[in-house]
Amino acid sequence: MGEILEFPSQQAQGLSYLEKQLREMLHSKGADEQLVAFATRQLSTIYSRVLDVEQYHFSVHLPDGLSSEQRDALAADINAGLESIRRENHALLLELVAQLLLAEVRLYQQQRPD
Repeated sequence: MGEILEFPSQQAQGLSYLEKQLREMLHSKGADEQLVAFATRQLSTIYSRVLDVEQYHFSVHLPDGLSSEQRDALAADINAGLESIRRENHALLLELVAQLLLAEVRLYQQQRPD
């Protein structure tokens, strides 16, 4: 069986979920639509930057003489390790995104003319 493609992508689903949660939270606190629109634009911009930096790419030069099973096992170990690091970094980045977004929303509120 071939590869399964998910639509929308997990990244799009993640952003959609975060935007929905942000909208609900801001509306529950009495935010107007202008503030909600600003916050969701900022979230989208920041989140896309986070996704860009999470695209790890590197190469490993393997010694001669490894069997295909050894190469496959090594590749699987490297991929598992990278995925673990990506998950840990993603959790930290989401926390930092939330803090940055909150700071930007507060600054926006203070600088609004109305």
